[in-house]
Order: sequence, then C-alpha cells, then structure tokens
Amino acid sequence: MVRLDCSNIIFGSQLDEKHLFLWACEIAGFLRWEQDTLVMRSRHISETALRDLLALFWRYQIPMEQLAQFESERNTSWFRAPHMYWHNRVFGT
Repeated sequence: MVRLDCSNIIFGSQLDEKHLFLWACEIAGFLRWEQDTLVMRSRHISETALRDLLALFWRYQIPMEQLAQFESERNTSWFRAPHMYWHNRVFGT
C-alpha cells in the first residue's frame, strides 16, 4: 500500500472538499481514505491513474514530490520529462 499525505488543503467550499474525495475514489488503484491520507493499493499504477493523481495533486496544491515513488521503467520517459507541468513539483530541479 502507498499512503499519500493530503493534509492542510485549503478548499474553496464544502463542495470543493467533497469533490477531492470523490475524484480520488474514481482513480484506478484507489483503496481508501484514512482521514487526510489517500491510500493506493500499490506503487504500480496505470498511466491513466498516475496522470489523474498528478492532476488531482496539482489542482489541490498537495505536495507532489510524494508522487515520485510511482516512477517505473514503463512510465519514466513521459513522467520524468522536464517540460511537463508537474516535473519541478515532483522531481525538483
């Protein structure tokens, strides 16, 4: 299991908060929420699931460096591409 810290998020409204939790539940590989922690079944997730996590974390300004653990031989070519909007937040400089 992979635990992703989603604490200290600033929501625009209660509905905004609800949508974070609902969106995450729709991502393939999602297991459950443990309070402010998003639990994924495995580090081995599909490209679609990883792209959804990237978008979710970007949208809610959740620290993205914790997503680096999902890098694999299968996805490194696009995931680590320096021109992608998430690169600096996931991998640093």
